[in-house]
Amino acid sequence: MGEQVQGTTSRSGTYGGQSREERAADRRGRIMQAALELFAARSYDEVTVAEVCARAKVSKRYFYEDFTDRESLLRAVHHERNDWLLAGIAAAAPKEPEDLEALYRPMMTTLVQMLVEHPESARVIYINAPRMELRRRGLLRKNAELFGRLTRRAITRPRDKQGYERMLLALVAGVTEVIIDWLERGMTDDAEALVTHLTWFATTLLTSLR
Repeated sequence: MGEQVQGTTSRSGTYGGQSREERAADRRGRIMQAALELFAARSYDEVTVAEVCARAKVSKRYFYEDFTDRESLLRAVHHERNDWLLAGIAAAAPKEPEDLEALYRPMMTTLVQMLVEHPESARVIYINAPRMELRRRGLLRKNAELFGRLTRRAITRPRDKQGYERMLLALVAGVTEVIIDWLERGMTDDAEALVTHLTWFATTLLTSLR
């Protein structure tokens, strides 16, 4: 099975109007999208490289140019989707919030909205993450660092630096577990209530350190 692109290859390496680099980027994008759809629909162990390639319409040869195996593919998809989510949260955070409530409510609103609008991404970020325990912990720390930078827009860093960092880690881990529970319930719980509860959780935890 090969790429389904019409055209001829020129001396410059273009084919079907695309350069080699553009074709490679297109193949990788199709593989990532196919993996996102498959990993969201079924458990990791049920998805095969062959299925991903078939859905992406690329050969296994091209698959192994970018990924060493199925696990490396899942890691790449998870990383890309997590960065996408964090970028959205960071963009929603006010530059000069009056207080923690004013900071965290738009952040949590955006978090929930993005997950509602992209349920496949939600499942890959939160449901598949636990099988990659070491990576999951690393991402929790990365996410906590982002929340820490954003939180300093509303409050100054407390004297107990270690306590502050641990509180942020607890906040991100707690939000993650609440989101997982919400996803497992089929996202049927009221989204606005979820935003309110996550905002309350964040402001209560962080206010306790002031």
